[in-house]
Amino acid sequence: MEVIQLSSMIIKSSIKDYKLSFVQNFDKSLYKAYNDGDFFIVDEKVFNLYKDKINSNKWKKNVILIKASENQKSFLELAPVIDKLINNGFRKNNTLFSIGGGIIQDITAFISSIMYRGVDWVHIPTTLLAQGDSCIGSKTSINFGKFKNQLGNFYSPKEIFIDVNFLKTLDDADFISGLGEMAHYFLVSSQEDFLYFKSEYHNAKNDLNVLKLLIIRSLEIKKSYIEIDEFDQNERQVFNYGHSFGHAIESLTNYRIPHGIAVSIGMDMSNFMSVKYGYMTDKDRQEIRILLKEIWNGYSIDDIQLKNMEIALLKDKKNKNGKLGLILSKGPGKTFKEFKDLDSNFSIWLKEYFLNEI
Repeated sequence: MEVIQLSSMIIKSSIKDYKLSFVQNFDKSLYKAYNDGDFFIVDEKVFNLYKDKINSNKWKKNVILIKASENQKSFLELAPVIDKLINNGFRKNNTLFSIGGGIIQDITAFISSIMYRGVDWVHIPTTLLAQGDSCIGSKTSINFGKFKNQLGNFYSPKEIFIDVNFLKTLDDADFISGLGEMAHYFLVSSQEDFLYFKSEYHNAKNDLNVLKLLIIRSLEIKKSYIEIDEFDQNERQVFNYGHSFGHAIESLTNYRIPHGIAVSIGMDMSNFMSVKYGYMTDKDRQEIRILLKEIWNGYSIDDIQLKNMEIALLKDKKNKNGKLGLILSKGPGKTFKEFKDLDSNFSIWLKEYFLNEI
C-alpha cells in the first residue's frame, strides 16, 4: 500500500532550527547528506536487516555498530565509541549519523554535543517510539548506574529523515511500546485527540497510512510545546506524564518492560493518584484505562517491591526539595505538574494500586 505523503516540517530551536523530512528511501537521503569523514552509529539489529542499504562502499569503514540496550546507553559505555571516532579521523567539521531507535539517538546526540564542543548530527529514526516521539525535542539523555536518564543536555540535530517503511520490520513489543509512548501526547493534548488515537489504535497496527497520520499528529502536538518551552522548564513538563512511574518500572525490572509499555502503566498510576487527590473522576480514569490496559496487556509488574518503587520515585530528576514532581491529570487535555510528599497516604495508595489494579 502506498503511504500518504507529507514532505517536511521545520522545528524551531534557539540552538538551531532543524528540518524533519518524510522520505520513502532513506538510503538516497544518506547519499545526499554524507560527506567524506562522516561516521554512522547504527543499531546492530537495524544494520543486519538493512545491510545492503547501509553498508555502502562510500562509507563502509565509517560504520560503528552498537547492540542497542539501556546498559549500552551509559556513561562508561560511550568511551569506546568516542575512542574509535578520534582514532579514525573524525573531526569537528564532520557529521555523525544516527540510524536506530531512541537508544542510538541518545548515544549519538550526547556524543555529538560533547565531541569537540559540538559537532553536527543527523538522525534516521527506525522505531515507532523514535519516529512518533523522541526524534524531535533536542533532549539527549544517558543513564548513570542503574538509574535512567540522569545525564544529558539539549542539542538539536542538523536534520531528521523519517522512513515509515522501517516500521514493517518492528517486533510486536517495540511496535506496542511506540504506541504506548505516543498515547501520552494525545492524552496531554485534548479529549478530541485522545478519542482520535483511541479510535485508530487497532487500525494503526495493520495500516501504515493510519500509523503515519498518528505519527504526524503526535509530532505536531510535541512541536507545539517544545517551540514555546524548549528547555523543559514550564509547559513542556506535562510530557513527563506517566514517566516518573514508568522510569521507575523500567529500572526496577531491569528494562524487561519496554519504555512505552512502562509509560502506559505509569499513566494509569498517575491517573489513579489523580483520583485519590480528588483531581480526576474515577469514570474518566476508567475510560482512559481501557486503552492503557490494551497497551500493557501481557506485562506484569507484580515482582516489584513497594519499598524499591518508593526509593526509585524519590530519585526522579523532576523532584524538588524532597517532594515528588508528579504529572497529574483532571482528564484528557488537563494534565499539570504538582509537587507531592511521599507520605503515609501516598504509600497506602501505592500499595492499593499494586494489590488491586495490576
